[in-house]
This record gives sequence, C-alpha cells and structure tokens, in this order.
Amino acid sequence: MKGYRVGITSARKIEELAGLLERRGATVESAPVLSIGTGGIDEESLKAATKAVIESQVDVFVATTGVGIRGWFEAAQSWGLLDDLLAVLKGSEILARGPKSVGALRQYGLRELWSPESESMDEVLSHLRGRSVSGRRIVVQEHGLSLSMSAEALRVQGADVEIVSVYRCEPAGDLAPVFKLVEKIADRELDAVTFTSAPAVTTLMEVATASGRRERVVDAFSDGVLATCVGPVTAAAFEPFGVPTVQPERARLGPMVRALEDELRKRNEGTAITVGTRRLLIRGGRVFVDGIEVRVSGAPLSILLALTDRPGVVLSRKQLMAHLPSGQASSEHAVEMAVARLRSAIGPGLVQTVVKRGYRVPAP
Repeated sequence: MKGYRVGITSARKIEELAGLLERRGATVESAPVLSIGTGGIDEESLKAATKAVIESQVDVFVATTGVGIRGWFEAAQSWGLLDDLLAVLKGSEILARGPKSVGALRQYGLRELWSPESESMDEVLSHLRGRSVSGRRIVVQEHGLSLSMSAEALRVQGADVEIVSVYRCEPAGDLAPVFKLVEKIADRELDAVTFTSAPAVTTLMEVATASGRRERVVDAFSDGVLATCVGPVTAAAFEPFGVPTVQPERARLGPMVRALEDELRKRNEGTAITVGTRRLLIRGGRVFVDGIEVRVSGAPLSILLALTDRPGVVLSRKQLMAHLPSGQASSEHAVEMAVARLRSAIGPGLVQTVVKRGYRVPAP
C-alpha cells in the first residue's frame, strides 16, 4: 500500500487500525468521527434500568454489542448488582447480534442460544418476528444508536420490551479534523476511507451536508475513493447514498485492511496513455504526468476519468456534462471550463479537441 493515502474515521482501536495500514506502507489521515460516551444516559438511569431487569422475569435477552455488555456488567458490579443481574439473564433465552457480544457474554458465563451470521440487528428482529412474542418480556441492550423503533415493533406484536441504554455514539467533540477529511474526500486527495460503524458513516455524511460537499463526497466515493467498511452492517449505511463499498468476508479490522489492500492492488496498474514523449497515468483518483503527480480534482478530474475510460472515443460536451459532479453540470460551458482547467493542470496535447464533436484522449 506504499504511496496510498487512507482516511480513518474510527475512534476505537484507532492505533491498531493505523498500525495495520502503516505497516503496509500507507499514509494515514486520522479523523475520529465519533466519541463513545454516556450521551445523556446518566449512571442513575442505568442503575434504575438494571434494577428493573432484576426485579422481573426476563424471557428473552438481546445482546447487541460487546462494549455495551461489558460496560453494563462492570457498572452493575460497582453497584453490587452483578450477581443478581447474571442470575436473571441466565434464566432467559439469549440472542446475540454478533461475535463481539457473544465474547462478552461468555466472559461472564452467559451462553447465547442464537446469533445471526450477518451480525445484523435486522436479522435479530426478523428472527423474533417469525415467532410468537405476545406476553413475553424482552430486554434489549441498546447499542450506540437508538433501538426505540425496533422495540416498538416488538411491542406491536404484544411483547413487553425493556431497553437498557448503556452508551450512545455521538459526534466527536472536535469535528474540525472531520471537516478537513470531508474536504480531502471531496477533492479526491485520499485513495480510501475506512469505516467501522454505521453511525460513523451517518455522521460523516451529515458533516459533508453541513459543509455543502455532500454531492461531491458521494461522487468521489462512487468513482475514485474507496469507501471501505468493516462489515455489512456498516456498509448498509451507505446504501441510501448509492455508494459502492469494499468489505471483507469476516467483519474484523485485519480482514478489512486485507480487502482494501487487494482492491488497491487491482487498481495499482491504473490507466496509462502515451502521447509522443508524454505519459499520463491515472491511479484511483491520482494523476501523474511524466511520473510527477499533479493536482486534479472536482470537475476536471471527472472529465479526465470519463475520457480515459474510453480512450480514442470522442465524447460530446453533452455526454461529458453527465459526468460532472452533481450541481456543476449546468451547461456545456461548464464542460469547456472544466477542460480548460484540466489542460492547465496536465499540460497540452493529452486532451484533444475534435471540432464540432467534442473531446478525446488518444488510445494507449
């Protein structure tokens, strides 16, 4: 991964992830998007919820995150309530969202009866919807995002649902690095960005929206910057934006980095075009002319990527308009301006004008 630039959005295990990338030669741009904290859930509220769980029979217990389970049980131990809590939960049917919650449960002597391969809360809910839960008491350990709608869906089925909120995923206290990261994504100054949670995706896109760069960020992720997710739950957060993602078969940091490395290797050769003594190389969102990297971003890069995708083929101004970043495809004049800026960046001769027809780059 030498020479590649990778953004990191995670707050947890940031040193581990950065180390995995840097040992492979990548340059890392770190901007934690989230800070995991109490998020308004005070100790007394958690203590009251814990007592409520202990005082009534629990039929089904849903564990959603490892960090949440450990945080809850450690708090219960500090209040002298851990033994009573574990005794109640041991008598319930335990469902675990994924391996991390399974590991935390087993650390405390609890055994799950079922866990979905997808590690998806949606599949957990589907599992419960496929059976009768009327009259049953279900306790859900809430993860960083609110599960109130999930709980309401179970209540509609007749279940008595208790949500235990241990922590919330909130935006980082200092968002300045995130705004800077968004700018780099929009300008395609990064080759990839890693995401380890769905809330991180959501928050980054909110920052992109607030900065007026959301469309450019979506365009960059769609062509040039690899949105790399730790697993399907995280990747699903990109679906509303139509952003393609890279993800490993196993939702862990190591496999995610290897999947990213494999994808970058596929792109390593890039597109090379030679005109006379000049050589143009495009690798991901990076542009090299005669071996020297030149800065090309935004509309000019979109034009260059469209032309080099079909070398030798003339693309009209109208055709090229469709490739401009959203909000910039106002007229054919916008294409002409983008081409002028592109030529200014990469020099003459590489982008050719075909009179009354459009533009092309020579076939390699």
